[in-house]
Amino acid sequence: MTALLNFMEGSGNPKMPASQPWPEDVILYQQYQVEQITLPDYSQCLAVEAFLRMSGLLFRVEQRTNAADMSPTGKVPFIQVGSQLIAEFEPVAAFVASKGFGLSKDLPEESVAEMRAYISMLDNILSNAEHYVAWLVPEVVAEVTKPRYGCAYPWPLNWLLPWLRQREVRNFLTVKDWASKSLEEVVAEVKTCFRALSEKLGKNKYFLGTSPTELDAVVFGHLYTLQMTKLPGSPFCAVTKEYENLINFTKRIESTFFF
Repeated sequence: MTALLNFMEGSGNPKMPASQPWPEDVILYQQYQVEQITLPDYSQCLAVEAFLRMSGLLFRVEQRTNAADMSPTGKVPFIQVGSQLIAEFEPVAAFVASKGFGLSKDLPEESVAEMRAYISMLDNILSNAEHYVAWLVPEVVAEVTKPRYGCAYPWPLNWLLPWLRQREVRNFLTVKDWASKSLEEVVAEVKTCFRALSEKLGKNKYFLGTSPTELDAVVFGHLYTLQMTKLPGSPFCAVTKEYENLINFTKRIESTFFF
């Protein structure tokens, strides 16, 4: 998150760079959405796409089975701008800001600090919850995640690579003190996060002011993914239906920027 935090330190600064011409050949790469992409990756890809759309920037989406292998960080999504490859939300947001197109460039400092806190909360709760459900809940792993993650590879790679990725995610969540949680505890964490988001949004159109910011893009990526992805047992189904203003927010962002 360092890149975005560095960018946000400059938000609200009148010396932000003037807008430069946006390249016409920008490509957003991700895995195949229908057959391949996993729950955590989908939320990240949606967040970046929403951010670029909210910024009014031209780009095209290309789906590749080997998108993660093409990425400079091994993660999706990433954008290609000429010979440059920029991966993941925070560096993409920082790159866009360096061109003078940052969504939050006019926010006051207190709003920037608030945005930073909410994005950190989303990263610490919803991102971890998505990884947990995708890779540590047995029926989701067996029926959804492993088949999707391995679909682009022949045997035995279609078995080995998902197994290695599951071990990697388990180690990551262990460090974060999430691997030992029960599913009920994870759902409770998500509910707490949703409640905070719902209270912050209230009856407003966006979370900070009258126009979208990076926070709105990140929230949309997570909410849409958790609301729309069908998983065995539907672990988040009840939680996502509790907050009508968050449901309406997701629908509003989709209808405004994706059609």
